[in-house]
Amino acid sequence: MDPIEADPRVAACRSIAEGAAGYSSSHDLEHARRVVGLARHIARSERADEVLVACAAWLHDIERAREDAGGPDHAEAGAATARRLLAGRAGFSERDVGAIADAVLCHRFRSGPDPTTPEARALFDADKLDALGAVGLGRAYMMAGEHGQRLHTRPPEGAGPRHVGEIDHSEYSPVEEWMVKLRHLPRTMTTREGRRLAMNRALFMEAFFKQLEDEVSGVR
Repeated sequence: MDPIEADPRVAACRSIAEGAAGYSSSHDLEHARRVVGLARHIARSERADEVLVACAAWLHDIERAREDAGGPDHAEAGAATARRLLAGRAGFSERDVGAIADAVLCHRFRSGPDPTTPEARALFDADKLDALGAVGLGRAYMMAGEHGQRLHTRPPEGAGPRHVGEIDHSEYSPVEEWMVKLRHLPRTMTTREGRRLAMNRALFMEAFFKQLEDEVSGVR
């Protein structure tokens, strides 16, 4: 068995994630599992603590459903929940808990403090990578279905990234998400390996949206 996933601390965080309720299809346990794998891959190149990275990756979206229902920022709430659930738990040192909570707190693109530790950088980049490439396209259209968005729209001049609660979904589409947010993700990466993977994935998405634009315009 994978020694990292078999570590009791990772097993505990995985169990917490699996017991949380209300995940959407675009931010479900499969998303968490992919982020765990990406974050561990990056952690090895960054000499980060792979166990703590895996723990944080399993827990990074445990409060996402509450935010989607109008609750607090899920990164801040998730960090607080991680501290509450892990503090004093067998196997977790005070340093472990602090590193995991910090990584969860810093994983958001639109808000939160910048990731500064190797563990936080690994999680930040991994979470963004799962919004790019073929998986990113699938997730973008899953989110579009969740919110009743359209197949194709053209973003208004000067549009920038917005929180999901600020979007008029009836006038929004993954095309706009690509234009205002996703295509800029490679430059936000905090690690060399994250940037390398992000550039490759972004090129795939760029080709897809060019094809979509041509089909919608009737030229292909």
